[in-house]
Amino acid sequence: MILRILLLCFVLLIIELYAFQALRTLIKMKWVLFSYQIISLLLLVFIIYSFMQFDRSVGQTKMTMFTMGLVLLVYVPKMVLTLVLLGEDVFRIGAGSVNYFIEKNDNVTFFASRRKFVSQIGLGLAAVPFLSLIYGVTVGKYNYKVIKQRIFFPDLPDAFDGFTITQISDVHSGSFDNPDKINYAIDLVNEQNSDMILFTGDIVNTDAKEMHPWIETFNRIKKHEYGKYSVLGNHDYGEYITWPTEKDKEDNFQAIKNLYGQIDFKLLLNEHTFIEKGDAKIALIGVENWGHNFKKAGDINKASQHVKKEDFKILMSHDPSHWEHEVQHHDKHFHLTLSGHTHGMQFGIEIPGYFKWSLAQYVYKQWAGLYENVGRYVYVNRGFGFHAYPGRVGIMPEITVIELKKGKDVA
Repeated sequence: MILRILLLCFVLLIIELYAFQALRTLIKMKWVLFSYQIISLLLLVFIIYSFMQFDRSVGQTKMTMFTMGLVLLVYVPKMVLTLVLLGEDVFRIGAGSVNYFIEKNDNVTFFASRRKFVSQIGLGLAAVPFLSLIYGVTVGKYNYKVIKQRIFFPDLPDAFDGFTITQISDVHSGSFDNPDKINYAIDLVNEQNSDMILFTGDIVNTDAKEMHPWIETFNRIKKHEYGKYSVLGNHDYGEYITWPTEKDKEDNFQAIKNLYGQIDFKLLLNEHTFIEKGDAKIALIGVENWGHNFKKAGDINKASQHVKKEDFKILMSHDPSHWEHEVQHHDKHFHLTLSGHTHGMQFGIEIPGYFKWSLAQYVYKQWAGLYENVGRYVYVNRGFGFHAYPGRVGIMPEITVIELKKGKDVA
């Protein structure tokens, strides 16, 4: 632990030194440079103090989220500056070595002075994440997008051709701070007029009480003709704080499960139901959280115990790693899995239909949008809310509308 702290301090020192060098190359006024140093020191002290105040018996608070946002806002731009100037140093060392050892030019300084335009480029590049992070906190976290996805299945019952499903996921109600924006999002959900709505987990960050101010708001989600169903996410188990007793933890877990009913969603706990339309039916299966690196409470075999292989099946499973490790090759052939969990790490670049990138892709093979393997699909919702970092950059909060179609996609 001490070694890690020392390593972190060393890295921060390097980042601060390079950032200061860039500023000093462009600005010569001593009072500006001194003010920058004082502000940087005060911010660092505040960040360290805030993290030292973290109480594991309480978990994430508005202050911890603010601090995390501040860390990213302060240090991500400085890291960009550091990389630019570090690249210049590699060039300076290379050029100096050539002059000194090969050309043996004694009239040229081995280590050339920094070039002003390189620092200007570094500051320009650093401004991109700086402004993006500010946008993410002020606008991005509530910049809801309705994403419509049509999926074709050759064996979809005819009666369900054109059946629509609205999916929401990862509400994280304990992070909300703007009732008007949440009401706007609920209006968007209702405007889709889908046949059924599914909620794939994480109604809170940790404590059931986080949802209490929002129950009335989420009860505005209108009744859907074929029902409102949900499953649990990893945060719904209350495992990320230290509880006074196991009974307190269990009481909170029961209260969280009750929350879904209080907003009129039927919670599926390793069980299934059949959605019937005329003489046709499809199986809706809901498992508890199963994550490759998280809680494994989901039991897909139990949940689908009386479901036949030939039945058309929709599975709700919060963590997409479940699809990767268990679902996609399962003998019962789960046609469509709906997941969430990743949030796309709330930071990335996305040009719909052309390009998407996020650090999430280095952790999850399926992290945002639709993926397919031999006719079995998983759709990963980017999340309704936010957690840890109080914003979203590039990867916006999502309301998904999936349309089931009979046949093969000819596109």
